[in-house]
Amino acid sequence: MSRPPLLDPNRSYTFSNYFELGFAVDDLVAEFGYSFERKFLDLPQYSGVLDRLSDLKQRIEEVLPFVDLENEATRREILIAPIITDLIHYSRAKLRIEYSLKVDSKLQGNLDYYLRTTTNLVVVEAKQADINKGFTQLATEMIALDKWNDFSTQPQILGAVTTGNIWQFGLLHRRTQNLQQVINLYRVTEELETVVRILLGGLINQHL
Repeated sequence: MSRPPLLDPNRSYTFSNYFELGFAVDDLVAEFGYSFERKFLDLPQYSGVLDRLSDLKQRIEEVLPFVDLENEATRREILIAPIITDLIHYSRAKLRIEYSLKVDSKLQGNLDYYLRTTTNLVVVEAKQADINKGFTQLATEMIALDKWNDFSTQPQILGAVTTGNIWQFGLLHRRTQNLQQVINLYRVTEELETVVRILLGGLINQHL
């Protein structure tokens, strides 16, 4: 017996709607024809020299005692934006902030941070809190990118959801339409280098 559709066929949905509605991520991913699993994964990391890492860590730690991270805008400015701009330094990726994307009436909205090199892309979703619901939103953004983007040479799409001090990653295998939620959580600034190297691995390496 088939289950009834999760989404109302007569309604339009944005990416942020999926965060607000609180659907189970596996049910929502299945709605778009993808499989889902949660796994502990050691994601590939960029192995090159990070010549600005210590400066980045120092800059973030220097301001944290003086900032109240009570809202998403503050977290984005203080914790996330410095990391994103350093990613551009290493990868020469093009950055789009609040990038508008529409595949259809069920897959549309704005991507907080969309980074694209000549061969790869990475999407980052920023949230004030609730990383689990944030991952549900990220999952729909990754599916939308898979359906919309012509990156036939990129077999996987890397995504990240972050509250600024906690990062979690997702990996979409395009050929098999399998989306993995990486259970590992990474803290900033304690694991800043790992976060940066994983994000660069998604932007620079040809194959994850």
